[in-house]
Amino acid sequence: MSKVTSKRQVTVPKEIADRYGISPGDDIQWQPAGETIRVIPPGEIRKPLDREARLRLFDQATQRQKERDAQRRAAVPPQDPASKDRGWRREDLYDRGRPR
Repeated sequence: MSKVTSKRQVTVPKEIADRYGISPGDDIQWQPAGETIRVIPPGEIRKPLDREARLRLFDQATQRQKERDAQRRAAVPPQDPASKDRGWRREDLYDRGRPR
């Protein structure tokens, strides 16, 4: 994690700088993206996308998320409610604390 200095400077971690080809002296672009900030490395400055392109990217991201959700569901075997032994019964919730 990086800290912001009193001069509002941020250090880019070496691993990220190497991965995206950021070198000392390079200009990077900061772009607001909703509740986050997008950092655009040098050479990747893009023009704003039109509506159709943004919708296409959104649909692709939605599809990837659905695939990840399906993989997670497949990895967890479904539990049979009858075989679940919690150590208590539902009826115990209603009888607890009452004189019998």
